[in-house]
Amino acid sequence: MPPSPVVDLQLSVDGRPVTLWLKLESHNPHGSVKGRTALALWEDVAGRVDARFGIIESTSGNLGLALAALAAAHRIPFTAVVDPRSSTSLVDAVRALDGRVVTVDEPDGAGGYLLSRLAHIERRLAAQPRLVWPDQYANPASPAVHARETAPELRAQIHEGPVSVLIAVSTGGTLAGFRDYVVAARPDWELVAVDVVGSAALGGASGRRVLSGIGASRPSAFLPGGHRPTVRVTPQEAVSACLWLAGATGIGVGGSSGALIATALRLFRGTPRRTAVACLCPDGADRYLDTVYSAPWRNRQGLVPVDVGRGVEILAVHDPPRRPGARGAAPCAGPRADGRARSADRGAPDPYDHGKERFR
Repeated sequence: MPPSPVVDLQLSVDGRPVTLWLKLESHNPHGSVKGRTALALWEDVAGRVDARFGIIESTSGNLGLALAALAAAHRIPFTAVVDPRSSTSLVDAVRALDGRVVTVDEPDGAGGYLLSRLAHIERRLAAQPRLVWPDQYANPASPAVHARETAPELRAQIHEGPVSVLIAVSTGGTLAGFRDYVVAARPDWELVAVDVVGSAALGGASGRRVLSGIGASRPSAFLPGGHRPTVRVTPQEAVSACLWLAGATGIGVGGSSGALIATALRLFRGTPRRTAVACLCPDGADRYLDTVYSAPWRNRQGLVPVDVGRGVEILAVHDPPRRPGARGAAPCAGPRADGRARSADRGAPDPYDHGKERFR
């Protein structure tokens, strides 16, 4: 697949010029970084898939959509095991591709639904031994594709000086792949894991989480010893960063990307010598129009705004060329699916809005 684009943001943080790169994985096939993972998983299991039974996977949404598309192309059944936090638009897209969706609504006692989803899969496999589970949580094909493709692709798109590279954590597969690449290729990178408060993905106590696509109810099988350094952010910070970025630049990203951007701004403030940060943004705003970008949802979750853009000024935004066939506008007001804001976004003021004018 062609490289996903990198947007170069030139910022002033507390009067210091810095560079923030955003690698927009929303431009990948199926709209997220999980398009890479899904293809790698499919190639790993395709030889043992029985067309009568197909495949099953636990997913927060992005991987499910990508696997549903691959399954449809190969005319095999696919079942996505999701939970109530999964994006409605992604669930609908899986069904549109003839995928079966099972929603597990029993909390797992660890702040989420992951353990309950996995228990459902175990019961299905026991009842149907010919059913294939690619297992995104432990299959080495997941980190391998990021070590082989995603990490070197990013390196080719940014400068060779010291860079802090931020990776959001859920299964840990992407981070593990980047770690393997850093060990082998030795770029001048500080690899930083970004997780949310309440996640046990990299160790620590689990707790209530409201964002999908980041965090987990159990430690990552790919990173049993955790990762250092790791930065944990609150959902308030992640959501506020999404809204700040959309207001300041017109770029729409998902909740896990918001966690990365909040972390980047925190790192710039905390370490004056740090001048360059790159964020691997897993997906775009189109999957979060009914959550992150919805004021009623934010109010229901009690997400009080955080001034993540304090002391930050956008000096320049260097956009990548628009790739032929990139997705168009989202079907309702909010950032476009390709990451750019629509003029409709500038309508009625949102009390949660973190537009650039508030922070200059």
